[in-house]
This record gives sequence, structure tokens and C-alpha cells, in this order.
Amino acid sequence: MRTAKIYALLALAAAVTLTGCFGKKKQSAQVGNPNDVAPDKTLYERSLDDIAKGHSEVARLTLNALINTYPDSEYLAKAKLAMADSYYKEGGTASLTQAANEYNDFITFFPFLDEAAYAQMQVGMCHYRRVEKPDRDRTEAQLAEQQFQIFLQKYPQSNLVPQVEQQLRNVQEILAEGDFRIAQYYGIKGSQRAEAGRLLDVVSRYPLYTKSDEALWMLANIYEKNEKTQYAGAFYTRIVQEYPLSPLVPNAKERLGKLGVPIPQPDPAAVARMQKEQSVPRRGFNPVHMAMGALASRPDMSGAAHSGAPNLDPPDQDADLEKLVTSSGFNLNGGMTSGSGGSGGSSGKSGSGSGSGGADTVTGASGSGASNGAAVEIITPGSAPTPGPAAKPADPNGPAPTNNGATPATTPATTPATPATDSNGQPQPATTNPGTTPATTDPTADPAKPQPCPTAQTSSDKDKDKDKKKKKNLPPTCKTPGGSGGSGSSSGSSGNL
Repeated sequence: MRTAKIYALLALAAAVTLTGCFGKKKQSAQVGNPNDVAPDKTLYERSLDDIAKGHSEVARLTLNALINTYPDSEYLAKAKLAMADSYYKEGGTASLTQAANEYNDFITFFPFLDEAAYAQMQVGMCHYRRVEKPDRDRTEAQLAEQQFQIFLQKYPQSNLVPQVEQQLRNVQEILAEGDFRIAQYYGIKGSQRAEAGRLLDVVSRYPLYTKSDEALWMLANIYEKNEKTQYAGAFYTRIVQEYPLSPLVPNAKERLGKLGVPIPQPDPAAVARMQKEQSVPRRGFNPVHMAMGALASRPDMSGAAHSGAPNLDPPDQDADLEKLVTSSGFNLNGGMTSGSGGSGGSSGKSGSGSGSGGADTVTGASGSGASNGAAVEIITPGSAPTPGPAAKPADPNGPAPTNNGATPATTPATTPATPATDSNGQPQPATTNPGTTPATTDPTADPAKPQPCPTAQTSSDKDKDKDKKKKKNLPPTCKTPGGSGGSGSSSGSSGNL
């Protein structure tokens, strides 16, 4: 009996020992080698799951393991694109900046893959998400516009084109709104030259802007007030042609009739585009929404156009006034600039000239006695005003005053004056007009006194002959003192003063 118990205990111990050994072997087989790396597909799919769950840092560690362990994997390009997407979904300034860099790297290493178009769009979206309101910094809006334009030029056949075009229209709406508000500010201040400069940028670069018709109307009013009827008529014509459903069309037609300009027919493509825009559902006026919009940090892009091809020209091209005018089919003939000085005052920017740009009218200043030489000068955007000569008292011993250094026009007919005589009754020789005949230096004149100019110089000649005057010791350029008004002629290459 005792022997049987001993054998039973030995058998039980042996069974326990064998069971423990087999269990350890089975557990070791399930755990495997901890240094083994999962296949590239498994790593890629695991990283996508982490990105979807918001675990961006864990996903990027997995993607880095895939890229470093399998440099020749078919999932290499997808891993780099997923890396950029992880930064993009995180948001924030730092993450979006890093995402843009990762997308650019993908385009550099894999330019011929279909995903390169998506990467280019995402570069623009990284800037698009940081676009601010129209009255704030516009750097991100300009960068987004540039990247979207690059996409449309490089991938015109991509299925992402409609989405990118809409994003570009939204960005250009913000940029145009910023320029339009600045133009309104200059208009309130009374600076028409600065106002017209901003409005020209709006109508030339952003034809799909929702207030382009208002910008054209403001431009036409500016040029009409300054008697630039050619340009005013051209801008009224564009309102009728390009924005036929605008509420400003009846007023534009009325102004064209007063200016004697033929009223054009509306463009059928513009009619179809505006009808399509009117069919798009838009949010109406809501005071609560306006109040909340003032507190929001993101701009409101709901009013942007939803149809039409956006502008793809680079923003560094300046607006060409004549190109804007001729684009509407409006013909400009050579204009004339005319003006006259007032009684007892120096002549203004007067004279007649021809050019390719329309009529220019400038009025001289009027006054009695000595004048300060001021003149009213109508100038268009992009041109600098011509400074007038400084006033100084006339020298009784000096030469007769000239006409501001400008080439005089035909002398008007006057009644011949009685020849002067001396004390003995002998006639004196007639004096010449230094404004029409080149002045000569009097050898008997006092050298201490300033000598008259040998020739009448224009403003352009002053810069060219600066060194020559120093070498020849010529007297400084004469400045025309105040005197009787006159008229002259000058040539101009365009209608811009």
C-alpha cells in the first residue's frame, strides 16, 4: 500500500513537470522574436488607423519605421504622403507649415505620380486654412492664390480642378475686398489718385469679384469728374457689357448717352454667368450673423463667385489703363492736353500734345501781380506729379521771364508796339524775347550777378546736363518768376499725366 502511494506521487510529479515544459514551448511560439519588424503593408495600414484616431505622433513613428526599413517598398510614396497628411490634420501654424514642406518634398521626389496633383492642392490648402480677413495681413491669401494658380497651370486635366478653382475664387474674393476697402478709404479722404490706383487693380485682376461693377462705376466717376471722358466712357461700357444684370446698368447707359458714346450690347457669356450666380443659394441679411462675423477670426467667403474662370496671371503685373480700356472694344484716339495761365499768374501745365491715351486737360493758376507758379494738374494712377518752378521776385536787370522752360507755342497775334526812343528821339533797337530766342551771355554784365541761362531747359535736360554745367561753370537753371499767363504746346505719348 505504501509502495503504491509512492508510485502515484512520482507519476503525478512527472505529469506536472511534462505539462510545464510543453506550456512554455507553446507560449514561446506565440510570442515570437521581439526584434522582428512587421511587413511594410502592415505598418502602413497601422499608421492609417492611428491617423484616423488622431494619434498623429504614433502614426509618424510607424511611418518612419516603414520608410527606413523598406526603402524600396511600394508603399514608400504612400507613406510620405500619409506623413504630410498627419501634419495637415493636426492643424495649427507649426503643423501646417510642416505639412506644406512635406507635400513639397513629395512633389520633388515623385513628380510623375497621380498623387502629385493632390499634394500641390494640399500645399495651397495649408495657406488657405490660414487666410485672414480682408482688412488684415494678406500674406497667406497671396501664397494660397499663387499655389492654386500653379496647380491649375500644371494639372489642368486633374479631377481636382473644380475644387481648386472654387478655392481660388474664394481667395481672390478676399484679396479684392481688401483692395476695394482701401479704395473706399482713399475716396473718403479725397485722394482720387490713390483711390483710382486701387480700383484699377480690382477691375483688372479680379473680374469675378462681387463688387467689380461698383469698382468700375467709381472709376468712371473719377475720370468723368476730371474730364477724362474717353476713359469714363470705356468703364461705363464695361459695366453694360460684362455685368449686364447689375443694378448700375441703367445709370451707366444714361451716362453713356450724355457722353455721346454708343451703348453696347451685353456679352451673352456674361449674361449666362450672372444668371447662374443668381441661382446659387446665398445667405441673406442676418444681424446676428454679422455680429458674430465681426468676432470670428476666419473670413466670410460665402459671397464669392461660384462660376467663371479665375484669373491666373501673376500678381506682380501692374494694371495697364489703356489695356483695360481697349479690352472692352472702346477705341481711343490721340488726345489733346490744353490749358492756359491766369491773368498775372504763371502758366500751369499748359500746352497741346498728342498721344495714344485720350484727352488731358490741365488748368493754369490765376492771380494778379507776382504768382507762386502753382497749377492744377490732373494725373492718373501710376504717374508722379510734375513739380512746378519755385517762385521768386523778378530781377529788373535780368532777362524777361520765360514760359516755365516749356517750348512756346505759336505767339498770339498782338498789336505792334511803338518803337522805344531815347532822350534824343533816336529809335532804340527792339529787344528779343528770351522765351523764343536762345539767351546769350552779356560780356559786359557784372560777373557777381547770376547770368541768364544760355538755353531753356526742360526737366529731363536738367538731369542729363548736370555734369556738363559743372564743367562749363554755367549759371544754375533759371526759375520762371511770376508773370503774365501764357500757353504752349508739348507732346505726350499717352493720356496719363
